[in-house]
Amino acid sequence: MLPTTILIDERPRCVVRPNDTKDLNRFIRNGKTYLLAEMPDGKITHRNASETEMAQWQNALALHRAWGGDDENFFGVPLY
Repeated sequence: MLPTTILIDERPRCVVRPNDTKDLNRFIRNGKTYLLAEMPDGKITHRNASETEMAQWQNALALHRAWGGDDENFFGVPLY
């Protein structure tokens, strides 16, 4: 899958790259506490990452690679 932005009440929370829809749904389900930390009653949705969000994700991936990490072990980056 392409990098996907997770939204809380339509506000970007993080950009992740799941392997498939099953991975994405599992992340949303298991990461609910993290995702809703600042807005416990928020609504979680997702969409394709924008150019700006994609750039942040690519920069974080480049940092991950710089220390020797591989693409398979990099999942995502929080947005603020």
